[in-house]
Amino acid sequence: MQKGKAINVFLMGKDFRQSAYWPFPITRNGHFFEGVIRVKIAVSCAGNDLGSKVDQRFGRAPQFIVYDLDLDSYQVAANKQNLQADQGAGIQSAKTVADTGARAVITGNMGPKAYQTLNAAQIQVYLVKGGTVEEALEAFREGRLSPASAANVEGHWI
Repeated sequence: MQKGKAINVFLMGKDFRQSAYWPFPITRNGHFFEGVIRVKIAVSCAGNDLGSKVDQRFGRAPQFIVYDLDLDSYQVAANKQNLQADQGAGIQSAKTVADTGARAVITGNMGPKAYQTLNAAQIQVYLVKGGTVEEALEAFREGRLSPASAANVEGHWI
């Protein structure tokens, strides 16, 4: 991934072409004010680095790499509590992602409850078929990914 490359994408209807910051109304104690939120992207994966394959399952992905576009760095958010869950894995995974501060998710497939939960949290979903985390992030940076408008699989599909 090239460092310092300008972002040329739309996220949540906002255009942020020359910076990794995005002006977004933020609420504090019920009052709106203009603020700046650092853009973080969560990518479902099984590994601990950018060379890991994108996990095709959102809800049952072992973890998420949460990439900070501004700092050009990442952290790993564990999702192991959902690997063996009988139900609700997608919703709980969405909560895990929201807790990281991510504003977008890149994954292979997503069920309807996870999609609805992320949509309610104003977290944009992007779907990819295969590749590494680094390749998915590069596609995002270059504007080659389109936001999903709905879930692409039924719940409990695997």
